Amino acid sequence: MEIYMDNSATTRCFDEVAAKMSEIMCNDYGNPSSAHHLGVVAEGHVKKAADIIAGILRCKADELIFTSGGSESDNLALLGAAHAYRRKGKHLITTVIEHPAVLRTMEQLQEEGYDISYLPVDKDGKVSLSVLKDMIREDTVLVSVMHTNNEIGSVQPISEIGDFLKKEHPDVIFHVDAVQGFGKYRIYPKESGIDLMSASGHKIHGPKGVGFLYVKKGIKLSPIIYGGGQQGGLRSGTENVAGISGMAVAADILYKGLEAERERLYSIKADMIKKLLSLPDVSVNGIPKTEDIDEGIRLSAPHIVSASFAGVRAEVLLHALEEKDIYVSAGSACATHKPEPSRTLQAIGLKKDMLEGTLRFSFSSFTREDEPEKVHKALEELLPQLRQFIRR
Repeated sequence: MEIYMDNSATTRCFDEVAAKMSEIMCNDYGNPSSAHHLGVVAEGHVKKAADIIAGILRCKADELIFTSGGSESDNLALLGAAHAYRRKGKHLITTVIEHPAVLRTMEQLQEEGYDISYLPVDKDGKVSLSVLKDMIREDTVLVSVMHTNNEIGSVQPISEIGDFLKKEHPDVIFHVDAVQGFGKYRIYPKESGIDLMSASGHKIHGPKGVGFLYVKKGIKLSPIIYGGGQQGGLRSGTENVAGISGMAVAADILYKGLEAERERLYSIKADMIKKLLSLPDVSVNGIPKTEDIDEGIRLSAPHIVSASFAGVRAEVLLHALEEKDIYVSAGSACATHKPEPSRTLQAIGLKKDMLEGTLRFSFSSFTREDEPEKVHKALEELLPQLRQFIRR
């Protein structure tokens, strides 16, 4: 039986999600912009999905823009806000460990004449609020900080940042990439001072190709897709009714049992980490050092473990595990085809040999409690073989 531990890249759909999407694609296939009955039915599915997600976020349904996924949501948030508020200023702040959807967009804005500042992180992948305070300028228009890092699982002090911005710099827009945090934490944008928040369906047992952007009432965005004017003109194009509904079904399932499932994932994570650390020359990244290792584990995301294996290349180990039907990743799936070293691992100060030997194990609702032991046995067998081969 396969062991799939690449859930930060994508997750398997819940059966209920697949059933809902099949029903819509085969029966309720109308265009939600059409005036006839099938169009009205399709529009009803979109509205119901918006209500479900709005309920989870404690926001208004009309504060949600449905997109093709996390990358589009990030692009719409950053490009849309930067262009809409360019007269106020052209200074933007983000972190050095953001997803490429944010970092590449910031690079594009820099080419357009914007000034980008990058927040550093400590050895655990956390940003400092005091450093952010010093970075804010009169011409700062937006701060973008991810909720949960997709490579090492570090969780940022989002509420503290949002509270500071709203009290001290209320005109600065706060964007949060919550692609890895949504579905794992209860995130209430209004309570956390978040103006824009990105999320994706396929990270939460929903379908690929769909996501959403929360846009706080009153925040202006310039559209990046033009066309028929759907979704208030902010995101033109016929809505992906089946995908939107499937994402909402997945979110509904996860949030109805969130706390219990999070506890289960933390238990799996703790077991995985302890088994990894029992192996020679293995270290774990993104876990704050505390007297009790379980306490440190709970300061990071419940579903991500980043481990570095000395004396072996990550890609070699990845494929060796694949031969045993164990699927993991060597970092962000979005950067797999680019040979550049991980910016996140460099930012936390990982040395080159460990950086090149780092794998990510990520869990989901389908991860079984016995899987860490099976992975441990596989690594126990493979590591001595691979290290001996490399030494030669």
